[in-house]
Amino acid sequence: MKIKRYGVLICAHNEADHIASIVRSVITVGASEIVVVDDGSTDHTAALAQQAGASVFRNRKNLGKGSSLKRGLKVMLDRKVDAVIVVDGDGQHDPEEIPFFLEAYERTGIPVLIGNRMADTHGMPFIRKWTNRFFAYALNRLMKIYVADPPCGFRFYRSDILPFVMSSEKRFAFEFDVLLRVASRRIRIDSVRISTIYADKQHSHVEPFRDAWLLGRVIRDHLTRSKFN
Repeated sequence: MKIKRYGVLICAHNEADHIASIVRSVITVGASEIVVVDDGSTDHTAALAQQAGASVFRNRKNLGKGSSLKRGLKVMLDRKVDAVIVVDGDGQHDPEEIPFFLEAYERTGIPVLIGNRMADTHGMPFIRKWTNRFFAYALNRLMKIYVADPPCGFRFYRSDILPFVMSSEKRFAFEFDVLLRVASRRIRIDSVRISTIYADKQHSHVEPFRDAWLLGRVIRDHLTRSKFN
């Protein structure tokens, strides 16, 4: 399937420091659609994103990344793009690397591509390294596939597979659940090497104990589905 039109989806919560520059960078790489889902921000994230050139959809309150991703992906499907590239709104992804995903797809035809920051972890917080490696181990044990950086939010999805892998998770576990659903349907997944960006003042949305509990519930639900299918 040839990618003629692609959209870039950015989910953001209180990212006024980064969102405008991210949107402007996305514009330079030629995306057909740029959608920002503002997840109940209390700062000027939505206004700055709109001023920079994005279509903005606001959640009245903070619903979680999963809810925002689901809303944004549905918007992209309505807009009939051939593929969606998801970029985090906190400045940890370089939009100028979006062409890496398009080039990888053109070369391989693989419909799900996940960013990989693990080739160079210099500057990555210890908790991030541990989380990423644990998720890679869990995914490999469950599905017998290897994704180097499963939590990475910098992703490429071909649009035709999205209706079949959409998760009902509302928060952090959404992206891992999507990978389980992709793998269970035998849809091919690969990784694309990207930069590891962690600025000193960036805050992390990772909450290890909450996220570990959510991950455990997703794994339990997946094993239950597998048992009865």
